[in-house]
Amino acid sequence: MKRLVCALLIFAGIGVPASRVEAAVLDQVKTKGFLQCGVSQGIPGFSAPDDKGNWTGLDVDLCRAIAAAIFNDPTKVKFSPLSAKDRFTALQSGEIDVLSRNTTWTLSRDTSLGLNFTGVIYYDGQGFMVRQDKKVNSALELSSASVCTQTGTTTELNVADFFRSRKMKYEIIAFATADETVKAYDSGRCDVFTTDVSQLNAEKLKLAKPADHIILPEIISKEPLGPVVRQGDEQWFDIVKWTLYAMINAEEMGVTSKNVAEMTKSPNPEIKRLLGTEGKFGEALGLPNDWAVRIVKHIGNYGEIFDRNVGAGSKLGIDRGLNRLWSKGGLQYAPPIR
Repeated sequence: MKRLVCALLIFAGIGVPASRVEAAVLDQVKTKGFLQCGVSQGIPGFSAPDDKGNWTGLDVDLCRAIAAAIFNDPTKVKFSPLSAKDRFTALQSGEIDVLSRNTTWTLSRDTSLGLNFTGVIYYDGQGFMVRQDKKVNSALELSSASVCTQTGTTTELNVADFFRSRKMKYEIIAFATADETVKAYDSGRCDVFTTDVSQLNAEKLKLAKPADHIILPEIISKEPLGPVVRQGDEQWFDIVKWTLYAMINAEEMGVTSKNVAEMTKSPNPEIKRLLGTEGKFGEALGLPNDWAVRIVKHIGNYGEIFDRNVGAGSKLGIDRGLNRLWSKGGLQYAPPIR
């Protein structure tokens, strides 16, 4: 019933007030003994189950990092696969504790749904994929194309902006799930498949003949992807936010899953504050002071989770690009712990 009420309020544009959070989420998670994390229905590199049902991916690792910070055990997570259409309602209803599912941070989502985005785990942009035999080299050559996309996303609006602003004709063919969209494109029901470039790289692996398809060079939107929590619980908002920031700061300071134990002996004041050997910054979050040690020991720093899930150490092989640290020409930047 809660989920239905939330859905009706969201549909009406009313949103759900912050006061709907009845108890501290951290306390609820501790009482349950696990974190309930909302993820995608299967996007390789971001959130997808393997053949044994074990969830892996960049978004999955963030949830495991939160569990590590709370329980010192990254396995204390249960995953709820959600469609784009259902993801916000599941969070509002309390069905999940955090949404970590390739979700774009926008003004309307940040202000009208009773939700808070906690940061950007992946800077992305929307692109287009076509068959090589179409002889198309640019999105500007897609006039009159039929375009496969998924409902309940920012994708349809971006496509409309792109084509209409250039007075190009197009036809949208929308599907409820990512898998349906990919299958429709692969079977030839549309000329073009569009979504975030990161997802295009992931979904390309599912095609019958991946090498027969190319991703066009144009990026037509800004898609800052990040985790989301309900409004009304500032402590939980801070925990999820600083879990991501801890991993980014750890990479910047050279703290890795392999050397974190040794780094707890470092005389560097910044590292001491991060790893809890100086100050009581964990207590400020309602966590033990070694909360960041737990995260890095079990999950790694941001560079490590990027590399193994979507970067050079993965099947996707995506370049860091905008997701490099700010000190290396990228946008990833975390506030200091002090």
